Amino acid sequence: MTVIENLRLTDRFSMLTLQHHSDSLSDILPGQFLQVRIDDSKTTFLRRPISICDVNRETRTLRLLVRRAGDGTNRLCDLEADSSLNVILPLGNGFSLPEAGNAKVLLAGGGVGVAPLLLLGKKLVETGIRPAFLLGARSKQELLIMDEFAKLGDVFVSTDDGSAGEKGLITENSVLADRTWDRFYCCGPKPMMVGIAKAGKRIGARVDVSLENMMACGVGACLCCVEKTVRGNVCVCTEGPVFNVEDLTWFD
Repeated sequence: MTVIENLRLTDRFSMLTLQHHSDSLSDILPGQFLQVRIDDSKTTFLRRPISICDVNRETRTLRLLVRRAGDGTNRLCDLEADSSLNVILPLGNGFSLPEAGNAKVLLAGGGVGVAPLLLLGKKLVETGIRPAFLLGARSKQELLIMDEFAKLGDVFVSTDDGSAGEKGLITENSVLADRTWDRFYCCGPKPMMVGIAKAGKRIGARVDVSLENMMACGVGACLCCVEKTVRGNVCVCTEGPVFNVEDLTWFD
């Protein structure tokens, strides 16, 4: 794929827009991911898994939200327009969608975990559901693509330093006290997702989580991403990355 834009959102985050001149993007589902090869690097010989943030089927482009976390992601964040990327996509299984058009759903994400929630939010709007978003970050400066989420539904915010929204962890946000939610969707650090899952369990809401286990191959061959579930150990890259929390053993 060709990099047609690298928008540097902050010192730590970039939004890459990639284009492909085929119809390979038409089947991408919210929650799926791709594996990208980092070329010309001796320290990053394994592909990196990146959540698919957004897809525009008319322009045959997709967007990736990338956080600087090491050599591989640093190279991605430094890419210039017209660069080429070797990717495998789409991989994994996406989020399930509510059957009822009037379902009340909350999409929760922290940091780079907000990435898959944008495409999910757009898909929900297409089905007649107006989602709400609960977004967390260290500070106001690291709340990403807020304007795009706000176009889709109500946005609730938590920041560690209190510079925007409620001060504290996303799992402490007062919106979770609302007992009328039907579904929670969540992506981010595991402690955050466990907290959101507990909040959903208290009110009887279905909770789908997108796991961020370490992945090397993306096709179930390397066994790096194995997760324990109620039906045994499974590869997150092929069985997930999205799971109903009831299928996991977090509360055993």
